[in-house]
Amino acid sequence: MAENDAKPPLPKKCGPYISSVTSHGMNLVIRGIVLFFIGVFLALVLNLLQIQRNVTLFPPDVITSIFSSAWWVPPCCGTASAVIGLLYPCMDRHLGEPHKFKREWSSVMRCVAVFVGINHASAKVDFANNIQLSLTLAALSIGLWWTFDRSRSGFGLGIGIAFLATLVSQLLVYNGVYQYTSPDFLYVRSWLPCIFFAGGITMGNIGRQLAMYECKVIAEKSHED
Repeated sequence: MAENDAKPPLPKKCGPYISSVTSHGMNLVIRGIVLFFIGVFLALVLNLLQIQRNVTLFPPDVITSIFSSAWWVPPCCGTASAVIGLLYPCMDRHLGEPHKFKREWSSVMRCVAVFVGINHASAKVDFANNIQLSLTLAALSIGLWWTFDRSRSGFGLGIGIAFLATLVSQLLVYNGVYQYTSPDFLYVRSWLPCIFFAGGITMGNIGRQLAMYECKVIAEKSHED
């Protein structure tokens, strides 16, 4: 009787936004929304750097943003960020290789800072030619992966993202949606894949960190059961 009358233990507290939501589908939606707005914010900031340096040029009739950016750039970057941020932890689970390297928010924020710095270098630092700039950004991008990721899945996804994003950029420039000044890699700059690679690693780390809250909730529920 004493055991039956004992009160069940109180549930443990969970992470910030995920604490009141336990549905896997709802968790995905919440994470996707957070990643979308992070991508929109980064797109506005980084595109402002590129335009100030006259790296990218948009037709006057599509200049509608307060940051002198085409209206479609932030939503597209936000959507891509959400897809990438959700894809990375999903691939980790399917490959059976949980990413455990530097899993804390301070590391993620440093990764974002390095990514912004790489973009700043592409727009602000003067190099003798585009080859030197491309090699420098390639080294910085791989250094970002080695410092904040070091997973085979992260590197592979980063390469795939860089290839697809560069291909889409080529098609957009070919169709006159926007253009690059002094293109040296068909219609775009040769260092563009490096930026996309670094961006994929950055958003993947953010997505992995957000996914940790759902894992904590599942682990706590299993422990309670």
